[in-house]
Amino acid sequence: MNIDAARNTFFEEAQELLRQMEEILLAFEAQSSGEEAVNALFRAAHTIKGSAGLFGFEGVVGFTHVVESVLDRLRGGAIRCGEELTSLLLDSGDHIGTLLAAAAADAAPDDAALRRGRELTGRLASHLPPSAQTPLAAVNPPEPEAALAVSGGGPLGGVDTWHLSLRFGAEVLRMGMEPLAFIRYLTTLGDIVHLETLSEALPPIESFDPEACYLGFEIDLRSAASRQEIEAVFEFVRDDARIRIVPPHAKAGEYIDLIRSLPEEAVRVGEILIGAGALTRHELERALQAQAADAGGRRLGEILCDKGVVQAPVVEAALDKQKRSEEKRALEARSVKVPADKLDLLIDLVGELVIAGAGTQLLAGRTHRSELIESASQVARLVEEVRDAALRLRMVQIGEVFGRFPRVVRDVSRELGKDIELKLSGAETELDKSMVERLGDPLMHLLRNAMDHGLEPAAERLARGKPARGTVSLAARHESGSIVIEVRDDGRGLDRERILKKAVERGLVQESQSLEDGEVWRLILQPGFSTAETVTNLSGRGVGMDVVKSSIEALRGTLDIESRPGEGTCMRLTLPLTLAIIDGFLVGVGGAQFVLPLEMVVECIELPAGDGADGRDYLDLRGRVLPFLRLRELFEVPQPAPRRQNVVVVSHGGRQAGLAVDCLMGGCQTVIKPLGVLFEKLRGIAGSTILASGEVGLILDVPQLVQLATGREANRLGGAARQRALQS
Repeated sequence: MNIDAARNTFFEEAQELLRQMEEILLAFEAQSSGEEAVNALFRAAHTIKGSAGLFGFEGVVGFTHVVESVLDRLRGGAIRCGEELTSLLLDSGDHIGTLLAAAAADAAPDDAALRRGRELTGRLASHLPPSAQTPLAAVNPPEPEAALAVSGGGPLGGVDTWHLSLRFGAEVLRMGMEPLAFIRYLTTLGDIVHLETLSEALPPIESFDPEACYLGFEIDLRSAASRQEIEAVFEFVRDDARIRIVPPHAKAGEYIDLIRSLPEEAVRVGEILIGAGALTRHELERALQAQAADAGGRRLGEILCDKGVVQAPVVEAALDKQKRSEEKRALEARSVKVPADKLDLLIDLVGELVIAGAGTQLLAGRTHRSELIESASQVARLVEEVRDAALRLRMVQIGEVFGRFPRVVRDVSRELGKDIELKLSGAETELDKSMVERLGDPLMHLLRNAMDHGLEPAAERLARGKPARGTVSLAARHESGSIVIEVRDDGRGLDRERILKKAVERGLVQESQSLEDGEVWRLILQPGFSTAETVTNLSGRGVGMDVVKSSIEALRGTLDIESRPGEGTCMRLTLPLTLAIIDGFLVGVGGAQFVLPLEMVVECIELPAGDGADGRDYLDLRGRVLPFLRLRELFEVPQPAPRRQNVVVVSHGGRQAGLAVDCLMGGCQTVIKPLGVLFEKLRGIAGSTILASGEVGLILDVPQLVQLATGREANRLGGAARQRALQS
């Protein structure tokens, strides 16, 4: 791995670790975390600091070292994680993210970031003992000379020091690595009490290579760090150096605690003991040699105990760790990281393969040769399986987006002075990655509106007989081949009269006009529409809901609103699972061909001669009213209608409607192609596709057509009559 790839990997992993830290801290506030969570929090901060040090990001190292010191005291029980400390650590995590962003851009933090860092450092220092507050050396990293200053003379280490024997490879300098940088970084883990430079490997001056490394180092380090943490310092030169780390003498209880806190990676007892610092690699090799020569077949742990290298309780802890590691590995699926652009290219190629396969099957059918038709059908079946497999590669859990919002709710609730609980469900629901990435902003707007406009202050809630704590729910589920996301609150609900008054003032509706509740609620989606009396940091500027509507429609989705006075509001987003390839149902109207998403098709019936006559836009479907549209009239198809027509019954959002067509042409695999700029606002059309015949087919926007059909029916029946007819 070259240095640029290693840097990129570091930034990706650091962001993931910051997200983990945020989740843990938010769980602290909910009082749902234990000791292991504190250890995980410390390990995350330490890993960021250690990796940043390898790349010379001293600002990140310095600030994170102070955070780590506070977390170490939290881990040791010296301080407690109350609301004030949780907020401070969350703010510190944000600042680490700012420092990482500057490092990624190869830029220095701006003045605001530096001031913020000094402020947070001062607040963090108040949670440290006076001896640690005085220097705060981590914030202002020492100069190289000071960092390497060690005691001159005296005994080589002691019982409380680690001994490190370092022999860097000759090519380490040519690889862009600086041996002194690794040694300098050791000072962030503890104090170097002795350092001896070995020059025996220096060649004669005539054969000296100035780009080669010949020096060795023997170091005694006084540190509370684990062996794993010290070993991680040399991660990028491990394969090109001989590094021997001898741990200090520690008590069995300390080794057991270390073993229990190790990440569950190693599956061999020897590796677990080495990771905890209870055993050196050399001691393990000698024990393995003794095991191989032992005729009795004794286990490694017995040999180590007999030789007095490791105490029996420590071996038992390692065996228990081994068992848990094996169980975890058995449950984990192996995965491979693939760049998103390569995955997008694969989906595009699969789409072209679907089109080519459909064309081949059509041509084979025209030959009337059974063996060719059978072969083409088999290829089509395999192409369909490849299509499904490729699309599953791009499916990710929506929890990737949901995970951002606990922090948002926490911060907004404090800004508004409201007690708000966020309930998440369906985070494991999967949809296309490209859609997940574009859902964050719309959901953010909906959540902030629910907290600001929807939920009442605690006093008002108590006066209405509600609990003081308001609830905002964010849920996702699959429904009829689509994904439904709901943002629901238990607040005051939408104010119908206030919305209508504002709409009349803006000229959106006439004062005498009669509107259904659903039509009133949709008025808040108009650009610039706001009923807020005052402008705040969160709302009141008339920007937000129209942006949500546009963003959802760009994803070929719909936004429905339900609200009940005094009970709350529900914003329901309905989205397709993927934006690339769908199973379609092909219909014909005149000389045109249209594609319906197959998962939205309920049934097909023949249009009775008597129903739908005289321009009526509804028919009797087994005793209930079914509104329908004539696609011929909607799209102004010029050819005359045939004597017999069909109706395709489609469903969306719990509502059904019919689409009158000339003929039914069966199922097809459909690769969605975007419409051009001229046609992207075309009503009732969601996209285009290339049919098996090579002709262009239009993909119908079923949600919009259902809304249009049911809207016509609502106007025809009127309020109460409409409810009776549709519910009968």
